Amino acid sequence: MDYCHQHNLVDPATAGADRRFGIRVTLPRNDTIRKILGNDWEKLHWYTSEAERDQAFENMAARHGYYRDTDSPSQILEKLVR
Repeated sequence: MDYCHQHNLVDPATAGADRRFGIRVTLPRNDTIRKILGNDWEKLHWYTSEAERDQAFENMAARHGYYRDTDSPSQILEKLVR
């Protein structure tokens, strides 16, 4: 598979690697964006090591600087192992 865009989530160097450690991202039941995305929306991210997954989890859980002070982003993060 060719990778032509830098924003792709998969690094071509590790594209074929076994990814056993993951993060499931879902939305709280009362989140209004569910009206757009649907009640069953989820996003899965897979990593080759537990340490890589845990670092990504911490980054995803942190409140990033690009949010406005009045923003209250909501997401539910869950660590997975398969």
